Amino acid sequence: MAAETRSRDSVLFTGYRSLGLYSNHIPHVVRYHKRHKEFYVVTAVGKSFLTYNVNRLGQVAVSNALPEDINCLAADRMLVFVSHGNLLKAFAKNKEVVHTYSGHEAEIHLVLPFGDHVISVDIDNNMIIWDVASEEEYLQMNFDRSYFTISAILHPSTYLNKIILGSQQGTLQLWNVKSNKLLYTFKGWETGVTVLQQAPAVDVVAVGLTSGKIIVHNIKFDETLMTFQQDWGPITAISFRTDGHPIMAAGSPIGHIGLWDLEEKKLMSQMRDVHSTAIAGLTFVHGEPLLITNAADNALRVWIFDGPGGQGRLLRFRMGHSAPPTFIRHHGLDGKQILSAGQDGALHSFSTVHDRYSKSLGHGSINKAKAKKMGSRGAVLRLPPVISFASETARQNDWDGIIACHQNSLRCTTWNYVRSTMGAYKLTPPDLKNTKPHDVYATAVELTSCGNFVVIGLSNGNVDVYNIQSGIHRGHYGKDTAHDGSVRGVAVDGLNQMTITAGSDQLVKFWKFKSKELIQTADLGISPTAILLHRESGMLAISLDDFSIIVFDVETRKLVRRFPGHNGKINDMTYSPDGRWLMTASMDCTIKVWDFPSGCLIDCFLLDSAVVSLTMSPTGDFLSTAHVDDLGIYLWSNKSLFSLISLRPLPSDYEPIVVMLPGATVEIEENELEVREDSSEDMMEYESPEQLAEQLVTLSLLSESRWKNLLNLDVIKRRNKPKEPPKVPKSAPFFIPTLPGLVPRFGSETREQDPQSKILNLGVLEQKSTFCVQLEEALDQQNYDIPLKTIKEMGPSNIDTEIRNLAPEGGGSVEVMQSFLKMIGRMLDVKRDFELAQAYLALFLKIHLRFISAEPKLLEEISLLSPHLDETWHHMQTLFNQSLCVLNYMKSALL
Repeated sequence: MAAETRSRDSVLFTGYRSLGLYSNHIPHVVRYHKRHKEFYVVTAVGKSFLTYNVNRLGQVAVSNALPEDINCLAADRMLVFVSHGNLLKAFAKNKEVVHTYSGHEAEIHLVLPFGDHVISVDIDNNMIIWDVASEEEYLQMNFDRSYFTISAILHPSTYLNKIILGSQQGTLQLWNVKSNKLLYTFKGWETGVTVLQQAPAVDVVAVGLTSGKIIVHNIKFDETLMTFQQDWGPITAISFRTDGHPIMAAGSPIGHIGLWDLEEKKLMSQMRDVHSTAIAGLTFVHGEPLLITNAADNALRVWIFDGPGGQGRLLRFRMGHSAPPTFIRHHGLDGKQILSAGQDGALHSFSTVHDRYSKSLGHGSINKAKAKKMGSRGAVLRLPPVISFASETARQNDWDGIIACHQNSLRCTTWNYVRSTMGAYKLTPPDLKNTKPHDVYATAVELTSCGNFVVIGLSNGNVDVYNIQSGIHRGHYGKDTAHDGSVRGVAVDGLNQMTITAGSDQLVKFWKFKSKELIQTADLGISPTAILLHRESGMLAISLDDFSIIVFDVETRKLVRRFPGHNGKINDMTYSPDGRWLMTASMDCTIKVWDFPSGCLIDCFLLDSAVVSLTMSPTGDFLSTAHVDDLGIYLWSNKSLFSLISLRPLPSDYEPIVVMLPGATVEIEENELEVREDSSEDMMEYESPEQLAEQLVTLSLLSESRWKNLLNLDVIKRRNKPKEPPKVPKSAPFFIPTLPGLVPRFGSETREQDPQSKILNLGVLEQKSTFCVQLEEALDQQNYDIPLKTIKEMGPSNIDTEIRNLAPEGGGSVEVMQSFLKMIGRMLDVKRDFELAQAYLALFLKIHLRFISAEPKLLEEISLLSPHLDETWHHMQTLFNQSLCVLNYMKSALL
């Protein structure tokens, strides 16, 4: 069952990572690494948490995912403590779970590391103190919710074994957790406590209240040192500067931060609109003028206080969509940037390489200059969210390279990617500029590949052309309107020769781009929802209201493919870079991959939430998806680029299983890993047959060195023969002989050579070889597979020797030579090992031609073999000539 489940995963794609997720409503945690001498900030995003270095705000780690969303985050020197549901877990190396603490019966909402222990509090008002290493429960304390509901927890500096608990009733309690004794109760300020924060001074604690008050209190003497009031609602976070400046920062639910001077006991400055939602966490980095803030608007910001007046300025940030993205597309041909439009009205560019290359292009505005002057009040001038856009890089350095249409808006705005801002023009049809009807709005946009022209389709059926450099209207398609209903999609081919439009009137129209003449109209019978053109291949995919997909070839303007589609509305489509695959996403929560050459469904996988938009990288390495009610963009790796993939057509009743989103996969156990390995072995690998068809001439798989030089083997041997035989060095005698005479001379020992040869010529007495015996047996059995296999395994020299020994003087016979010719004939009949048959026959004739001419049996066999050989060569020569003619025509003809 497990193997069957794994086999229904996606064949082509596997989860890689998420983009655009930086923070949520959980307060961040700042840690210091002694060995690295660097500060790190940890933020929660759904079921996992991210770790960034403060110096560059670069992501250094992503934790393994948990089964549920994270409720609370805390950290000490070594571990990161994370709670989800009623479980508390400790992560080591910002990655893997090393401890699990289970004992709570309700959801945990407060966690405090406490030396060798960790304290957790759940919503049922139960507090448990755990031993970190042993995971054992050290102490459990229950509080009456009607009297004391824990809302904050703090360990005061230098107070050994003591903690302070804040309550929603407003009172505070000081406990000794070692002796389990209540040491003191602070009467409070008659309003709920939201935050407890240790001040740089010993015995001093800042208390944030739901009324907006901040109480700086001395807990040793139970006296209030100073009180501040913020008018922005309950205090959400408090932090103190520790670099020599007596400044306290306090967060609010509306995204403002108040900076309070503790010496002068007054408000020093305000930081407004730090975030668009409530400040979840703020922390001054120890000993540095840096303030880190995060909030539920999916932003993490670092502020530096280096200017006069104590006002902080934004130093670095990581920011994504604060509302779910609705439309994504890759920008550029390198596949490293993804443009994303969200429900928050912003346009972002996310880098797949590193977060530092990501950027925000801002929000669309009716009057950009006026909105900038108004500050936060300029939100009323914002345009509605972008629902569709098109981009090109051809002329983006010269003028705007992005065109966007907004929800229920007639204006289409241009954007400049290089300057990261909204462009100069808001394109509106000239005849509607003055009237501005509310029921007419832009529905589809397209930017030509040259980066000069914009085509905009409207809900009243108009299709207009503009020059994006000047913003001038360059005409429209059709006499009055291009369609009788709303325009559902527009596309322009790669050479600006043809414009394709689709409307709710169930028609697809092909126009000349320049003259705007109608070329052809195709009646679909069903209203289209969207169209997508692959400019390189000319394939036009059209999704229909009945959830099916059809494909037109724009060159012939004919229907070439029809796919059954999905069980819900098709939200988006994208092509693979080579135009071979079409990926479609639907409200039925599936992504399907269709193969154009075969016309089959080759991959399908089911997700937790429906995909609203998807785009394939121009390099083919990643598929990117955006989902319903999800702030992130998810990347899926294309497995066909780095592993062998077996693509098979999927049946019509194929039911995929749910695939987890990247970054949301729970840790895999060992037995599941074994199942995955077994399932990968079940993949069918293609094995090529020895012969594709009986009528095809098939060559062997042997290398050329085994047969090509058989005719020239004697020449090669003669060339490689040494000029003189090797000389054996003479062994020196023990006593060197001397010659008689007055002058002593050494004599040389000479031996007479035996002129008689020691090689014995056996002639007919020589023993027959294995190949010769197999040929004799094959003549009786008429099966030549065994001798053929034997000779194919020989080297050139052995083949030459075996063929020479087929003659009677070499130990063979006429019958053996006849059997050899029959073997060659059999090879020509089955049309296999064709080049070997030619080489073996040529060598046989070269060696035994004189003997064959004197033997009638062999002449008869040769006469049967010759016409068959001529027929095969003539057929092959005809095919070669036809191919050469076609190639020469294609090279020389003017197409």
